[in-house]
Amino acid sequence: MTIAFFITTLIVVASPGTGAVYTITAGLSRGARASIVAAFACTLGIVPHLAAALLGLGAILHTSALAFNAVKYVGVAYLLFMAWRSLQEKGALQVDRKEVKRSHLRIIVEGILINILNPKLSIFFVAFLPQFVNAQETQPLLRMIELSGVFMLVTFVIFSAYGIFASAMRDHVLTRPRVMLWLRRSFAAAFGALAVKLVFTER
Repeated sequence: MTIAFFITTLIVVASPGTGAVYTITAGLSRGARASIVAAFACTLGIVPHLAAALLGLGAILHTSALAFNAVKYVGVAYLLFMAWRSLQEKGALQVDRKEVKRSHLRIIVEGILINILNPKLSIFFVAFLPQFVNAQETQPLLRMIELSGVFMLVTFVIFSAYGIFASAMRDHVLTRPRVMLWLRRSFAAAFGALAVKLVFTER
């Protein structure tokens, strides 16, 4: 692994996105453990994109407007759904102290879906990873898997850090209903903005 790959990975992962926003909401609403679960779920959501890139499906998304737009608009719809839920009492910022197992399962499903329904991730792996695989590499597939593992580890660590920091602010936030209302609206706006950004994303 080169320093260039590591620095590029840090920049890409640390940039605000749907996974980071979702992990932060989990930390604020359900605490540190939930935020780590959310970070893990978002990391798991990378696996299908990695598999697609390795199997050549990412290239199909890159060349087929129909396939790309199909995945893109499902992702847009899901982000708008998350925005709507963030505004509801039982949305993404629901304070859930009971039924922990069920809420963790829901976090895992939502976190995985958030990343699966982003077609740019598959194309990202198609365009990103090969740049760091030497042309003389005897086992390029193994090398790409290795680099992907590093990318996923960095994703989990940074997202967990975001979530744990958010959970540390949890008590200060939950005792202030007006702050909770503002946060619900802010995260709804964030998910909505990410949906709009995805609409205008080209292959």
